Amino acid sequence: MKKAIIAIIVFLLLNSFSPSYATDNLILAGEAGILIDGETGQVLYEKNAHLQLYPASTTKIMTGILAIELGKMDDIVTVDQEVVNLTDGSHIALEPGEQVKLEYLMYALLVESANDSALAIAKHISGSIDGFAKLMNEKAKKIGALNTNFVNPNGLHDENHVTTAYDLALIAKYAMQNENFRQIVANYTYLIPPTNKKTEARPLNSANKLLYSNQKIDVDGKAVPIKYEGVNGVKTGYTQMAQNCLVTSAQKGNQKLISVVLKSNGRNVYSDTHKLLNYGFNNFEKVTLAYNNEFIDNIKIQNGKLPLIAGIIKNSLTLTIPKGSKDNIEKKIILNEAIEAPIEKEQSLGKVEYFLKGEKIGETDIVSSLAVEEIPKVGMFKKILDKWYIILFLILIISRSVYLIKKKKRRKKRSSLYKVPSSLK
Repeated sequence: MKKAIIAIIVFLLLNSFSPSYATDNLILAGEAGILIDGETGQVLYEKNAHLQLYPASTTKIMTGILAIELGKMDDIVTVDQEVVNLTDGSHIALEPGEQVKLEYLMYALLVESANDSALAIAKHISGSIDGFAKLMNEKAKKIGALNTNFVNPNGLHDENHVTTAYDLALIAKYAMQNENFRQIVANYTYLIPPTNKKTEARPLNSANKLLYSNQKIDVDGKAVPIKYEGVNGVKTGYTQMAQNCLVTSAQKGNQKLISVVLKSNGRNVYSDTHKLLNYGFNNFEKVTLAYNNEFIDNIKIQNGKLPLIAGIIKNSLTLTIPKGSKDNIEKKIILNEAIEAPIEKEQSLGKVEYFLKGEKIGETDIVSSLAVEEIPKVGMFKKILDKWYIILFLILIISRSVYLIKKKKRRKKRSSLYKVPSSLK
């Protein structure tokens, strides 16, 4: 129960800045799909994005990133009999006792989509298939893929091997931040050199036609090549139960997008991907709404040696928004209730929230530009002394006044004694 509550809270946080945009003309054939900003993770479009489905070989995205993070590309992997026995579907004919560099197995995994390569990598990294699946699930949770459960490293069908379009998008976003991973998935051909068991090099060919194919598909009534300008990965997948699955990364200018289509039929998976990417590139732009160290306002400080302090932006905020809508974005400055000295440099003073058409699209922290010391507090003994000094000062003033009044009266009295009566004059 507790885990479920935590999962819901994290899910809400991850989706808190994902405003809905009009997509009436965007119709996908796939059962689920999503389009996100490749850097911020903003959701730009979704269809059944949190529906659990079978991922097929898109699973290998997770296998690949774990291999990169936990292994070394120069590692020599020795294939055992279990890898060969468990291999089904796509493979590169690995043999028991064959020794292959991990780097080559990575290309086999992500370019050729070889299932035996996935098993060999899993056993090399963790010692067992089950142990590697555990690592996959732990990593998924850390990334934020909370509705994912991996059973194997290659995506062959299992009733319990499920994920969502949203989770796959997060996993792909994470993986594409790794330079080694990006370099591998951008290739659609590769050549594995001979090994101790193979005398000839093994050519690899990708099934991701977005990278190279001039075959035509229908996209909104137009026949266009499957190849899509700007695509730089990521992974295809297919099983009879999962149908066609495709995770895609693309970049044009400063805009990076990641799309996911699950359970589509045949080439429709490419048509769906074209629609998603077209929608993203044609309708959105990347803008910076706040800059690091940008001045926001002079903020009052209580009990400080300085009465005011400059509040500045802690981190720049760049968002993907509908084209032409930047001027319609409103910002709201929210300061902390009590801002009292002492204040440390870069201490949080509040935040700036940004809204588009009434929906919150992002926020960034306001911090102190410098440190402010507290006005020294007066000790109790000093307070008492200060009060006595005041009282004593008042007593002296009053005494002096009384003395002067009495002195004046005495002078007046003496003056009257020595005064000659007018009758004697």
